[in-house]
Amino acid sequence: MKGKKKELVKQLKALILQGNAHVTLDETLKDIPMEIRGTVPKGLPYSIWQVVEHLRITQWDILEFCKNAKHVSPKWPDEYWPKKKAPKTEAQWTQTLEQIQMDRIEFIAMLEDEDADLYEPFAHGDGQNLLREAILIGDHNSYHTGELVVLRRLQGAWK
Repeated sequence: MKGKKKELVKQLKALILQGNAHVTLDETLKDIPMEIRGTVPKGLPYSIWQVVEHLRITQWDILEFCKNAKHVSPKWPDEYWPKKKAPKTEAQWTQTLEQIQMDRIEFIAMLEDEDADLYEPFAHGDGQNLLREAILIGDHNSYHTGELVVLRRLQGAWK
């Protein structure tokens, strides 16, 4: 990677992976007690599980959209938000966290690809490009990271 592209990719990775001015998604997801994952605090619409699973679904959708012109996105909003308030099992929780990590790694590899043009619109879609999708992942994950901190605070599970 050369000069300006290398710096831009470095900044996009920081947006996706680091907290910069706030806590990271990874820090927010660490050590959430099982007993609060499915609780919906009074006045709020979602549980921790629903937000985390929404993050997984949305990030996966963005990644697949970037990779595959034939990808069909889930129906908005119904298929982006799980109906169940809590994961069925600890294994389901762990699998969701692992998928979030793996999809981020795969997306970053796309950004770091020497041949990747960050600005070229995809042949499919309506003008999206890899740069826009990277910013979308960073923005979306940051928004919901803040929600997760609030959900944890309201349930006494935040530092």
